Amino acid sequence: MRTLKLLALILISSILFTSCVVVNNNDDDFIPLEEVVSGYDLWYIDYHRTTGTGDVPFLSRAFTVSFLNGRMYANNNIVDIGFTGNGLGIMVGNYSTFDGYLETRHDIDGYFDFDVVVISNNEIRIDDLNQNVSYYLIGYQTNTFDYVRLFYDNIEYFLQEYVAWEKTNTIQVNNNAFDEENYLQFTPENTTTFYSSHDPNGTNIDNIYWDYVGSYEVFNIIGENNLKGLTLNYDGGDNEYFELTVLNDNEIRLFHTTSGTYYTFRGRGFLQYLKNENGKENTKDIVRNNGRKRTKIIRKSKEKYLK
Repeated sequence: MRTLKLLALILISSILFTSCVVVNNNDDDFIPLEEVVSGYDLWYIDYHRTTGTGDVPFLSRAFTVSFLNGRMYANNNIVDIGFTGNGLGIMVGNYSTFDGYLETRHDIDGYFDFDVVVISNNEIRIDDLNQNVSYYLIGYQTNTFDYVRLFYDNIEYFLQEYVAWEKTNTIQVNNNAFDEENYLQFTPENTTTFYSSHDPNGTNIDNIYWDYVGSYEVFNIIGENNLKGLTLNYDGGDNEYFELTVLNDNEIRLFHTTSGTYYTFRGRGFLQYLKNENGKENTKDIVRNNGRKRTKIIRKSKEKYLK
C-alpha cells in the first residue's frame, strides 16, 4: 500500500511539473513557461509571418505585447513607442501560466489560451488552436528594442497614425506639380488610400479641404533597410514617386526622384489608441482608425535611385 501511495505521488508530481513547462524544439529542454514569457520586456509581433485562418483581435492590433507579473501590456501605436508606459505601452489585460498554457484575458476581447513553442532564445510561437492561428514573437528588452525595424517594417501604419502630414520644408532643384501639395493624409480606407491638399500651412486640420484622392504603394529598396519607396497614384491618372526616410516619429522626408527635390512633412493630429473609463478603446481627436488591424504586407522591390 505504501509503495502504491509513493508511486501515485511521483505520478502527480510529474504531471504538475510537466504542466508548467514549455518544450524548446532545438534540444527538448524543459523551461518554465512563466520564465519564457516574462523573460523579455517586449515581444515584437512579427505579423507578416502569421499562419492560419483565425484571428486574435488584440494581437492583430498590437505591434508589441508584454507579459509581466500577471499583467499584459501592448503597444498599439508606433508613434511614441518607447515612451508610452515606459516602453511597455498600455495595460490591456491579465495572463496566467499556471495550467501549462498561456491563458490571457484581454479587457475588451476576452479570453484566449495559447500553446507556446520556443524557437530560439529570443523567439517563440504562440498557437491558438481554437482560432487556428499562430503568431511569431521576437523578444527584446526595452533598452535593446529595434525601433528602426519597427518603423520601416510597418511604415503604412506609421503613416496612418496622424490625421494629416504638413509640408514644413522644401529643398528644391526643379519645379514640379507636387510643389503645390501642402498636406497629405494616409488612411486605412481600402488599405492604401491617400488624400492631398493645397491648403496653406497652418490650416486647422479639421478644416483642410482634400483636393485629390488616390492610392499609394510602398516598396522595399534593394540593399537598404532604412529607406522605402512610395508611389502616389492619383485618381486622375498622374503618379509621383519618392524615396521615403523616417526622420523621427513625427517627421518624414520625401525625395522626389524625378525633380531631385526634398520635402519634409510633419505629422499633425496624432491618433492614439487608448482605453476610456468603460474599458473600450477609442482614438484621441478622431475615430477614423477605430478597429484598425494589421494585415500581411507583401511589398515589391525597387532599385535605389542613383543621383
